[in-house]
Amino acid sequence: MKSSPAGMKGKREMRESGTRWVHPEMKALVVEASRSLARLDADRLEELALSCQALNRDLAPASTKQRAELVRQAREAAGDMATFSRVLEVTRANLNVIKRLRDLRAGRLEYHPNGWSRTETEHGDN
Repeated sequence: MKSSPAGMKGKREMRESGTRWVHPEMKALVVEASRSLARLDADRLEELALSCQALNRDLAPASTKQRAELVRQAREAAGDMATFSRVLEVTRANLNVIKRLRDLRAGRLEYHPNGWSRTETEHGDN
């Protein structure tokens, strides 16, 4: 899925202007990431990843007050982060199943009594 034109415009503007990001609440980031993952919105997930990178980059010079605020936000978002972590784990597991099915259908995977294994190619180039 594509992100909205407004989202892409905002992303371009941030890159072009080089201005500092205004950090949204961590909880809002985690909730938005969960929703984007559920919609498989790769563009929005990329934007959120960039926002998290900016947040991590800005942690080093943060003042005591800023660090205290981030600690508060992290505590507040802990439950949502745990949920997002589980969603990511399930998504990875689903992706592994999809890849295994794709390999099986393409003839690159076969089942043996001791488990699944890759088939040899016709050329022996493995």
